[in-house]
Amino acid sequence: MADPGIIAAMLLDLAIGWPAAWYARVGHPVGAIARVIAAGEGRWNTADRSAAARRGYGVMLMAGVILLSGGVAWLAQLGAHALPDPAGWIAIAVLAWPALAMRSLAEHVRPIAVALEARDLPRARAAVARIVGRDTATLDDNGVARAAIESLSESLCDGVVAPLFWFAVAGLPGLWAYKAINTADSLIGHREDRWRAFGWAAARIDDGANWIPARLSGVLLCVVGGGGWRVMWRDARRHASPNAGWPEAAMAGALRVALAGPVAYDGVLQDKPWIGAAGRLATSGDLRRALVIYRRVIALLLIVAGGWAWWG
Repeated sequence: MADPGIIAAMLLDLAIGWPAAWYARVGHPVGAIARVIAAGEGRWNTADRSAAARRGYGVMLMAGVILLSGGVAWLAQLGAHALPDPAGWIAIAVLAWPALAMRSLAEHVRPIAVALEARDLPRARAAVARIVGRDTATLDDNGVARAAIESLSESLCDGVVAPLFWFAVAGLPGLWAYKAINTADSLIGHREDRWRAFGWAAARIDDGANWIPARLSGVLLCVVGGGGWRVMWRDARRHASPNAGWPEAAMAGALRVALAGPVAYDGVLQDKPWIGAAGRLATSGDLRRALVIYRRVIALLLIVAGGWAWWG
């Protein structure tokens, strides 16, 4: 039987997540990675440096963060494997568990559905603003539901499928190197002037790290959602991201709704193409259905992980 640590980590995450009290008292491992990235950005991404210099420093920062995160995880994995079972795989589970976000993702999306069902639009806007970067103050019910479904779909890849994929490929070092890459992309991988040069490496490396997981996420959503294949293949590349379009298009097809489309950032409307343009406007009912599909994906991943742990 292969190491059952990853399925144990999944069960830990589903059972308790990362409790808010722990955030307040000890923080989170990803927070430590974020502080390293922020320190590097503050030191090297300064206005007096040329774009070429900032890009070079961004490459150096990414190499350092990946090596540091992966190296620490490799040492921890060596220590865990030196322990007799079951202590060894329990240690692996505890070390992998904080890198997963299955419970957290559902906990952030569910209140949006509850608020929409209660016809409390201000509360729904406030809840969706916690998980999206677009302007939310003027979103109507359909806009809130659409934003939440898009975030749920994309985060399925970033917070669930990709970490599990990289654990399967390279164990704890692969898992935590991926978390470092994804954290860097969220902090500095932006197109605004401040980060365009310095965050170039973070954005490109994140694109590469998510290339396979994004497409796997789309396939999983179509499988458990009972369809969506045609929309996924047709519309996935209409998204500005080379990866986010795959799970979003799959979810749009499974729900038969229209996602993406025009969206405002910092008061500026961006005329983005629709995904699933022939579908309906998303509603609170569609958001509930998206959560059901999400839970089915998690259940399927548990089955796959259990089989891999047993027969791998």
